[in-house]
Formats: sequence, structure tokens, C-alpha cells
Amino acid sequence: MKLLQILYVAMMILSSSNILEAMSTAVIKRIEPTNWWVGMHSPELQLLVYGPQIASTDIRIDYGGVSLKKVTKVENPNYLFVDLLISPTAKAGTMPIEFIKGGKVICTYEYQLLDREAGSMYRKGFDSGDAIYLIMPDRFANGNPQNDNIEGLLEKTDRKAPYGRHGGDLQGILDHLDYVEEMGFTSIWLNPVMENNQPMASYHGYAITDFYRIDARLGTNEEFKTLTKECNKRGIKMIMDMVFNHCGSNHWWMKDLPMFSWINQWEEFTRSNYRLSTISDPYVSRADKDQSVKGWFDTTMPDLNLENEFMMNYMIQNSIWWIEYAGLEGIRMDTYPYPDKHGMAVWTQRILNEYPNFNIVGESWITEASKLCYWQKDFPNKDGYNSHLPSLMDFPMQDAIKRAFNEEEGWETGMSRLYNTLADDHLYRNPMNLVVFPDNHDEGRILHALQNDTAKLKMALTYAATTRGILQIYYGTELLMNGNGLDGHDKIRLDFPGGWKNDKLNAFTKEGRNTDQNKIFGLIKKLLNYRKHSEALKYGNTLHFIPRDGVYVYFRYTDNETIMVILNNNTKGIKHIDTSRFKEITGGFNQGTNILTGRAIGNLKSINIKAKSAMVIELK
Repeated sequence: MKLLQILYVAMMILSSSNILEAMSTAVIKRIEPTNWWVGMHSPELQLLVYGPQIASTDIRIDYGGVSLKKVTKVENPNYLFVDLLISPTAKAGTMPIEFIKGGKVICTYEYQLLDREAGSMYRKGFDSGDAIYLIMPDRFANGNPQNDNIEGLLEKTDRKAPYGRHGGDLQGILDHLDYVEEMGFTSIWLNPVMENNQPMASYHGYAITDFYRIDARLGTNEEFKTLTKECNKRGIKMIMDMVFNHCGSNHWWMKDLPMFSWINQWEEFTRSNYRLSTISDPYVSRADKDQSVKGWFDTTMPDLNLENEFMMNYMIQNSIWWIEYAGLEGIRMDTYPYPDKHGMAVWTQRILNEYPNFNIVGESWITEASKLCYWQKDFPNKDGYNSHLPSLMDFPMQDAIKRAFNEEEGWETGMSRLYNTLADDHLYRNPMNLVVFPDNHDEGRILHALQNDTAKLKMALTYAATTRGILQIYYGTELLMNGNGLDGHDKIRLDFPGGWKNDKLNAFTKEGRNTDQNKIFGLIKKLLNYRKHSEALKYGNTLHFIPRDGVYVYFRYTDNETIMVILNNNTKGIKHIDTSRFKEITGGFNQGTNILTGRAIGNLKSINIKAKSAMVIELK
């Protein structure tokens, strides 16, 4: 490792010795962030400046309210890091940055400082009142075939290629917001939309090659901003998927790294061991932990080093830039535990200092609550670590949902699995801020997990929509997509029927869906639109009772509203529920309405429920 670093520094010194005596033109290839705003909570801004031998220049800035704090030269003379302080008195405008050599200005870069939108700091993030629709943009709808193939971007569109690009884009999502709104979703999470200029198989978006640019095959930066605004008009929040653990191997800086420590480098390719338990394990070996957090995800995904202060600051500012530029209401952070955990905690704090009402959910793919709780804000970890991360993907609950409806009833199986998983909420500092999801873009479809049984799917969706937390549903669940993830990711990331001009079926319409699909679509629509107006389901307390005879009963309630949910996991017959057992919460009620059927229940003392079915009862 040391030999590699010595060789890298030697190469940089040799390169700097070849600087031309006279430099009539300084080529500034990049300055990032590409612009900034006045009136931010933090006055600090660090610019990454990239250009041939740019480190041989001095910098001068003369702009009211902006002071030059520091200029840092690094190992590579093609980079400078410029630290500025922007005072509250600074006005929006064009700020000239002068690059000086030999006492002469050889280049002036006009940097834009913009006004923030009114109320930007206090934007409201997603919360337990929201239902999130997860969309993989390349597979949803092709609204603009003109951007399918872009000059300079390596991979071309081929719908026949299972791991190729299929042409879905931002315009396609915009064209079908009515569909998303009709189902009752209040937030959209898009898999990453930043540029992925890789030779192949980067349609998913997780091999980013430019952190400041929307992939042109999906659209433009301006189109992304427009999509967010149009969502907001419909009461739909935009959640952006971000990746700090790695970038794509074709990222522009990979051909000319600022410094050796910009990424985690090994003497030979070393893949992560993917063992997240190593990060919180009090007895872990350094070798195992280093391989977990510093090993590469794949040969095409270089591992970013957040222990490098310049890298960390670059990524933090990039997140703030997208929030401010595009008007985001949330971030989903991919592979949250894999980068340097202390750097991630700083990132989270910086974001929430700028936007105190914002929300961030981290993907910590851990199915044990005792390990997952380590990653939520303010958990009293033995090692003193605080992630400051408000929200987590609830993988323990997802694992329970996949299993419970297939199992026979036992001490820890069937409905008891759901009960016991929820009982682990004592471990979380804020269980209401966990994201509950039956499936996502990485695992097999929930219908496949439930043995292609739509009755089980109805129960699983009802549970996910009525338990505590933030609901997330993956696109295509309403269409009974049932791919097995073990057969390949292409099986769980199918094109949405009707999203392409010549598709035989258009599932965006009722007529384009079959009877079973319309039943699930209708169930989701009923649950989510009811949920929008139910304070109990969005923000209420939970009271549940130990499952008996395959029947699980729980309540969501506030001072003014009580919802009773019954799940009958038996495979045959009708269960007669004696509700006297629940009198501590039902005592003041005489009747109710099953919101799924609209049927009135005139006598709450005894309720009948069919096998493999759910009831959601508004008590009156």
C-alpha cells in the first residue's frame, strides 16, 4: 500500500515539473458545486476546482459579503480546494473568481450565487403520514424516446437486453403522475437518477459518474426540478436516492484522482465482505471491519473514502445542492453503514442543520432489530456512536412480512412473528420513523415470497399500510409482478406495461389490467386514500394483543379516532372473534365500519372473519 502511494505522489511531482513557463489561458474544466446560494445556515462553501495545472495559480475574489478563507493544494496539481465564507449580507449575483499567474489574471470564472426559495430551510420532509411509491425510472415509462441514445454516453437502449437500458425516463414519470396520485401515494422515491456513464448494466443508477448531472437518457437537471414541482402540486414529495459508498468506475475523476486517498485503494482488487455486523461488533478484528467498509462493492464501483475530509465535504455539499436546487423533501441513502460511519454522521448533522424538518432514511440491510437499532439517531450505543440518522428501512419487519403469512401458527411463527417483530420496537428511539416495505428493487417480489397467493398479498399490504411507520410500496406490486430475485435482478425490475408506445397492454388504465390486478390496485387505492385522512393510521399509538388461533388483532388510535385491524392467517373456515378480550380499548364503542368493504358492523361483541383475510374497522 505504501509503495502505491509513493508512486502516485512521485507521478504528481513529475507532472507539476512540466508546467509551462507562460500560461496564457487557464482551462477550468470544472468547479463544483456548480453554483451556490446566499442565506444558507452555514456560511462555509468549499469549491473543488479542476483544470490543467490549476494549482500553479493564485486566486482572488472581490465580491461583497464573500471572503476567501483558504486555498488548499493537494497531491494532484490539476486540483484546488477553495474555502469561502459567505456572510448573511451577501447578495445573489455573479461572483468573479480570478485565477492569477505571474501577477496577471489569466482566467476569470463567473460563479453564480442565487437567492433561496422562500421557506427553503423549513421544508417538511416525509414522515409516518406518507406512503412512498418506489420507481426504477428506466423501467417505468418512456416519455421521451428522443433521449434514449445520447452521444457521449456509452450504453445504448435495448429493451431486449435483461440488464440493458430500456428507455424509461423522467418525462415518463411526469406523464403518469395521475396514476400515482390516484392510488393515494404522497411521496415518490426514485432509484438514482444521476449520470451512470458505464459501458453496461448501469440502468439501475447506482454507479454514478457525475454527481451533479442527471443522466441525459433520463432527462435533464431542469426536468428533474420540474418533476419535483409537479409532484408537489399534487401533494407528492420527492425523495432522492443517493450513494456515498461508491461511484462508477467511469466517473470523470477516476482518470485523474485529486489524491491517492480520494478512494479506498488496495494492492489488488478486494471486495467488501458485506458483513455489517462488523461495524458495531465490540470484538471485531480490524481486518474484517476494513474489508467491510473499505472493500469495493464491485469491480466497477470504486469505494469512496469519507475519511478524506475533502471527499466528505464534496459529498455533503452535493446533497445540500440537490435539496436546494431540485426542492427535495427527502433522501434515501444507499448502503448507509458501508462508508466511514463518522463521516456519515457528520453528513446527517450538516443536512439537518440546514433543513431541521427534513427527513433521511438509510438503507441498513440488517434483519435483526438488535443490530439495526445501532444506526438510528440517539440510540445509546456502548461505543458512544450516534449516527444522527432519523429514519431506517425496517428490514426486520420486511423479513417478518415475507415469512409470517406462509407459516403455520406457532410460538414464534405466523402471526406471532409479526407480533414479536413489533414488540422489538423498544429498541428503536423512534419506531414511527421506520420505513415499512413488503419488497424493493433488490429482493424478490413480495408476491413471489408469498407463493403467488393474492389472498396473502392482500393481508401483507393491509398490514404494511396499517402498522406503525412510513409505508413504501414498489412499483408493479399493484400489477402482481412476481419475479424471483434469485433468478436475477431483471426478474424484479420489469418494464411497466403501457409505459412504451407499442406495448400491447396499458396497465396505467383500468381496462389494461386484469381482474386480479384491479383488485390489488383497488385495495391499495382504498387503503392509501383512507390513510391520508386517518390521524390514527398516520400518527396514532399502537396497541396489540397476542395472536390466538392464527388471528392477530391490533389497534391504531388517537384521542379522537380508533382503528381496529384483524388478520386471520388460517387457511380455511371462519373465525368468530369474541371482542371482550379487547375491552380496554373497545369499551367505549358499539359499532364500526369495515373500510375495505364499506360494510357496517352493528355489533362489536362478536366479529366473524374469513380465512386468509384482513379487516380494517373504524370504531364508532
